[in-house]
Amino acid sequence: MRRRILVLVGATVLLVLVAFAVPLATLIRSVAESSAVSAATVQAQVLTPAVAGGDRSVLVPAVQNADGRDASDVSVFLPDGTVLGAPAPRSPVVRLGLLGTSASTEADGGRELVFAVTGAAGGNAAIRVFVPDAELTRGVTRSWLLLGGLSLVLLAGGLLLADRLARTLVDATTDLSGVSERLAAGDLSARADPGAPAELGVVAGALNGLAGRISELLREERENVADLAHRVRTPLTALRLDAEALRDPDESARLSAGVDGVQRAVTGAIEQARRRGGTTRSADAAAVVRERVEFWRVLAEDTDRSVTLHLADGPLAVACAPGDLEACVDALLGSVFAHTPDGTAFGVELSARSRGGARVVVHDDGPGLAPGTDPTSRGVSGGGSTGLGLDIARRTADQGGGALTVHSPAGGGLRVELELGPPGG
Repeated sequence: MRRRILVLVGATVLLVLVAFAVPLATLIRSVAESSAVSAATVQAQVLTPAVAGGDRSVLVPAVQNADGRDASDVSVFLPDGTVLGAPAPRSPVVRLGLLGTSASTEADGGRELVFAVTGAAGGNAAIRVFVPDAELTRGVTRSWLLLGGLSLVLLAGGLLLADRLARTLVDATTDLSGVSERLAAGDLSARADPGAPAELGVVAGALNGLAGRISELLREERENVADLAHRVRTPLTALRLDAEALRDPDESARLSAGVDGVQRAVTGAIEQARRRGGTTRSADAAAVVRERVEFWRVLAEDTDRSVTLHLADGPLAVACAPGDLEACVDALLGSVFAHTPDGTAFGVELSARSRGGARVVVHDDGPGLAPGTDPTSRGVSGGGSTGLGLDIARRTADQGGGALTVHSPAGGGLRVELELGPPGG
């Protein structure tokens, strides 16, 4: 942007200077020629009375004085053929002057001016003044150099002003870009300078207003989640008391574990809402995945599912909050139980990535995906559920600097790969 402004202003100033400098340079040349010709004409007019009088005692000194005054050659052609002053050939213009007609013409090395003097003793006489090119262009070169120097100064001044203006605009634009990136990264305290030039100040004000509105919406979301959590705690407490009152210890433990899971989900939602717009959190993927697999292993045994585990030893730090990673693993494993019949085997793999972070793979031997189905789209489900499970996993992967891929192998089943980047990556 800065370079474009400089090029635009430089081209504009240059065109304006050319439009004025070229005619002005031509005018300077014309004025110099006119001055030299006028000086020659004055010399001829001064000599005309002496030539017409014919008194050589007066004419000879006058011609010599006029000839030696400057670089112009002055010659007088008398009717008897005598030439006074600077030697000069009897050119066609001189002969025309002797016939009574004044004329001028371009000659080698300058300009030839002939003034006819009629009524002189013995016939017509002619005064010839030869103005060399040096006289015709006296002072032109210096004037052109001054004009060129002034043009360069004006061009440099225009570029300097354009550079300062461009730098101001570029700095303001860069500031807007930086603030936008900070807002996108979750720093809601970032604000742009509303004093930026022209329309950029308007954009800065609008961006600040947008940041403020986002902060208000997040605050309202946190308040709504907190209110929801407060409302859910009472029925959860009642469910826990009912579970503890059961006579069957196994059934009581199973229901209590379910209540604990709901409690963790609610707590995770509250923590996520509070973290929204804050700094990136980290978790040990090995510890979280192992703990959630152990939780789901009980249900797998109840439904006659064989479980294959390949879990790497920790710690494996990932750019994800522990609660978010728990919800993500629960969504992946919950999808297996929700969309495959009892007795379907599944497996969980956890490995470290070469670039840091971790890779979680959940695969099963179920029916796989229906043709044309994208289970990662929010609200899409082939099993009558809400369709939010894999969308939760996808959003967790995106926030953790990774990716989520879902595909059905050639032999059947479903394979879900979750990649999470390292903290600060």
